[in-house]
Amino acid sequence: MGRAAERALVLAAGELAEARVMPVGGGQAFVFTARCPGRQGPSEDAAAVFPVGPSRGLLVVADGMGGRPGGAEAAARVVEAIRTRLANGNGQTSLRSLVLEALDEANRAVAELGGGAATTVAIAELEDGEVRTYHVGDSAVLVTGQRGRIKLQTVAHSPVGYAIESGLLDERAALEHAERHVVSNVVGNPDMRVEMSSPLKLAPRDSVLVATDGLLDNMRREEIVDVIRRGPLEQAGRRLAELSLQRMSAPRAGDPSKPDDLSFIVYRPGL
Repeated sequence: MGRAAERALVLAAGELAEARVMPVGGGQAFVFTARCPGRQGPSEDAAAVFPVGPSRGLLVVADGMGGRPGGAEAAARVVEAIRTRLANGNGQTSLRSLVLEALDEANRAVAELGGGAATTVAIAELEDGEVRTYHVGDSAVLVTGQRGRIKLQTVAHSPVGYAIESGLLDERAALEHAERHVVSNVVGNPDMRVEMSSPLKLAPRDSVLVATDGLLDNMRREEIVDVIRRGPLEQAGRRLAELSLQRMSAPRAGDPSKPDDLSFIVYRPGL
């Protein structure tokens, strides 16, 4: 697996000057990351694409907890733990085992930073036309079909996320909730819990989104789905970035707006 680490695109504590499209997992991934509009200092997000052979790969985003020391470093340590595991792998280890071991290592590494450093993470594992998700916190993975049917969506590890899942809150109310920023499960906590999905078979025109809350707090789910399912991959990715940054920079009544670092990856199989 060593070559996978060499071919990877890893972005941490900075931003991508130009959005990138790259091959991974038998398809193509659009990668975008940007610092919060108007903020000085580094982004606290990290994003990475790890191709692993012709039909496997990992899509990763991490969001260092804002307001805590070491947020950017915490996010960077997650992607670095995965890259190190890939570089040291022998090609026989399953991606599932690799991801879980890397997240355990990242949890210890982030805890060692001290000062309450923490990060969220979301990962899409691609293997032979299937996707499996892993997440900690409120970074998310969503899979939608070409006609807009949501086939998979992770549940945010937060009071608001659980309230949405149980039907106590609708999405519009959740986007305005005073405690939307509260996260109950993070990398860097001894009690960290990794939630993992079952594998999902992808159809040729499905789209997989892996995103931090910089996207999810500024666009409604139906808006995101409507953008990523339409048109060429790069066009859809650029439109998603444009709309979310516009929401942050120029708030409008009735639309969500929460300036933040922004990182997301959109993947389509077989392109």
